[in-house]
Amino acid sequence: MYFAVICRDKSGALQTRLDNREKHLAYIEETGIVFMAGPFIENGQMAGSLVILETDSLQAAQDWAANDPYAKAGLFETVSVQEWKKVIG
Repeated sequence: MYFAVICRDKSGALQTRLDNREKHLAYIEETGIVFMAGPFIENGQMAGSLVILETDSLQAAQDWAANDPYAKAGLFETVSVQEWKKVIG
């Protein structure tokens, strides 16, 4: 099953994102359940994240999101995790 993790950064938190980017990317590599991912861009700079996970349950996706180094650093204003269905691509 696929799950979309949709995160919006807190206003003015770009430095928090930059400071934790390497840990976030390492976490993606370590966990091995990220199908695709990338930042949202606003006014030319990163301002959030879209991560598509392939995992067995909503709980597993929520646990992944909660343990993301970005989340642990307090980067996000909001985080939504919901089941997603791949149709095209």
